[in-house]
Amino acid sequence: MEHSAAFRGRSCFSPASKWRLTFFPMTKPPQPDLLALVRDPIDQAALVQHVRAAEDGAVVTFDGCVRNHSHSRRTLYLDYEAYESMALAKIREIATQIHEKFPIHLVAIAHRLGRLEIGETSVFIAVSSAHRPAAFDACRFAIDTLKRTVPIWKKEYFEDGAVWADGEMPPAPLETRAAKPAS
Repeated sequence: MEHSAAFRGRSCFSPASKWRLTFFPMTKPPQPDLLALVRDPIDQAALVQHVRAAEDGAVVTFDGCVRNHSHSRRTLYLDYEAYESMALAKIREIATQIHEKFPIHLVAIAHRLGRLEIGETSVFIAVSSAHRPAAFDACRFAIDTLKRTVPIWKKEYFEDGAVWADGEMPPAPLETRAAKPAS
């Protein structure tokens, strides 16, 4: 107790080190990119808010949504599966590449897994930048690279069956097959 009383009111730093600590304040690390695989609906507004900052003059988004048709057939719903650990690693690589190739601030990429109904968002990308050309280019690069390299697979469900997309072509609808003459 006597020892602590002797130091009461005194700093453990010399006046010179106080000046250095004040002169070189710790800066907060930049906010990280937001990269995710999710099973619940994607909150687009939260991703846009995550990337937007005072220094940004543009936020460009891509909203990939489930359409009601594919290959001239009515789509009922989709089911997405992924090799999740590798998919996240590949998405991180895409974010790193975007920062290397384009003068952007932040990127957010979220891809949905599981069953998705017509109109739901399957993938959402938001990119912020001081200027719009970089944000547009980076967003386009992100979706094109994601579709080409990330191990996420889509199964399309129709009234007459289901197929994995980008693999085998769906069979023609029954009406088309019936209309063809036999040879």
